[in-house]
Amino acid sequence: MNRNPRNIPAYSDGRYPGSYYAASRNEHPEYPTLQDDIQAEVCVVGGGYSGLSAALHLLESGHEVVLLEGARIGWGASGRNGGQIVNGLNASLERIQKAYGQEAADFVGGLVTRGNGIIRRLIADYGIQCDLKEKNLFAAYTEAHMQFLRDKQTLWARYGMNEHEMLDKDAFKQYVNSDVYAGGMIDHSGGHIHPLNLALGEAAAAVRLGARLFEHTLVTEITPEHNSVLVLTEQGSVRAQQVVVCGNAYLDKAVPALRDRIMPASTQIIATEPLGDLAHELIPSDVCVEDVRYILDYYRLSADKRMLFGGGTVYGGTDPADIEAKIRPNMEKVFPQLKDVKVEFAWSGNFALSFSRVPQMGELHPRIKFAHGYSGHGVTGSHLFGQILSDAINGNTAEFDRFKAIPWIPFPGGRAFRVPYSVVGSWWYALRDRFGF
Repeated sequence: MNRNPRNIPAYSDGRYPGSYYAASRNEHPEYPTLQDDIQAEVCVVGGGYSGLSAALHLLESGHEVVLLEGARIGWGASGRNGGQIVNGLNASLERIQKAYGQEAADFVGGLVTRGNGIIRRLIADYGIQCDLKEKNLFAAYTEAHMQFLRDKQTLWARYGMNEHEMLDKDAFKQYVNSDVYAGGMIDHSGGHIHPLNLALGEAAAAVRLGARLFEHTLVTEITPEHNSVLVLTEQGSVRAQQVVVCGNAYLDKAVPALRDRIMPASTQIIATEPLGDLAHELIPSDVCVEDVRYILDYYRLSADKRMLFGGGTVYGGTDPADIEAKIRPNMEKVFPQLKDVKVEFAWSGNFALSFSRVPQMGELHPRIKFAHGYSGHGVTGSHLFGQILSDAINGNTAEFDRFKAIPWIPFPGGRAFRVPYSVVGSWWYALRDRFGF
């Protein structure tokens, strides 16, 4: 049997990247590599949030689950992201309404906060130690940004989301001590976490519920058969009744039908040395922050009082030559007090960008379901989609069918032009950000 029929490249060495999260992760076991041919009721492909959420919800409803991860649990975006629990999707409800109609907007608006609740429920139920903190803040540079946030507050209130509070410049500074902003809006229901420790805690919970987890197990092909699905890996295989594909930006060529639906894009984060008392001076509220520009900055304090500051987008998923040189000027613009502070970690990671910025969910076969394309807002969305995938396997397909029916839009020009097209688009929006439109 040809275990690697498409000559899919393996992850470099399967180790975690040199991030602050990897350096501060909780103690955890290294799960074995699949080296046999086994059977399972449900095989989950991908050890990030979508796969872990799907696995946990399936296990909680009595299913037998095998989970396969090509590198380590949380190795991809789930273990490298900004750690912000932000309600909603990348695409606004207004954008969804314009693109897909009011019914679609009403459907999405009714469930976009549920991922937040799922995360908090899993942390509480399974005692996951991941430095959970409260509230997230949207920062505005201009009056046009402030009006955008007022409109967002009004729109979300129509869907029962009343936890948003507008802040003028003086009120904003009580939360974030920076002079660059015109004000902002706080979401009292948001929060932030250590993202890798959340993933590792979810994996440990899945094992306690009976899941079989395999790391360093790269899936090379998924083939439906008469009454099952065969999932080939480099050294073994799983024959399952149902398969859930959650590889997102790192699925590569294992499922060709999904490859052109999304584009890998990378974002970068730096972590300073511990700041001591300066940390409280900069963010006295200890909230997480993101601004509302198209090419945005996002930041927060870690549990040991480092500034974690991220931003930038590289289409195609490549890493900048010097991450600190790219991100540090943005950090010092917001916080000039950090000019001489040492940066101890700098890392990059890919997320899966969909053209519409709306996540995609569907099936490639009645036994093969998938979810991907969170477009940089996947912490909450991935947990929600994991639950919806589990519900669909349990026979409750209403929400799955609604997302499945939302048409996906291909990148203009296909794979060859998706990167240059997106770069041109980002230049345009960057100009709008620069001039405050």
